[in-house]
Amino acid sequence: MTTIEADEDDRGGWTVLRLRGELDLVTSPEIRRRVHDAVAAGRHDLVVDLSGVRFCDSSGIGVLVAARRLLRSCGGRLRLVLPTAAEGQGHVTRVFAALGVTRLFEVYADVAAALAGEEPDGSREVPVGPPVSLPVPPPPIAPLPRTAP
Repeated sequence: MTTIEADEDDRGGWTVLRLRGELDLVTSPEIRRRVHDAVAAGRHDLVVDLSGVRFCDSSGIGVLVAARRLLRSCGGRLRLVLPTAAEGQGHVTRVFAALGVTRLFEVYADVAAALAGEEPDGSREVPVGPPVSLPVPPPPIAPLPRTAP
């Protein structure tokens, strides 16, 4: 069973949402609800700390993209804290890079940098890993010529 824990606190006009666990199809609705609750309460500037997330799939990425869209629609901002491979949590960062969505977000190395509004960490080298070779399907089989009976 997959789980996620989320802690939330307010810091100087920013809501910091710290996630730990797995952000996937099962847990994404909880994070979506947390973001919507923050926006409904008038908190439109959000830092999502993913440094404690050990697994993230495309539904987790989708929740974050939707959160970005929602916050931007109400004049808010979304900043992400992505772990580095050196922190032993490089999976999430590699997933973001492989899907090409890192560029959509303001990415920071830690919560303090995100709250300070330092230059986003877009220059950080994101290891994607070796290219994945997918099996090439065989060419279609040509139909046999019809012979007269």
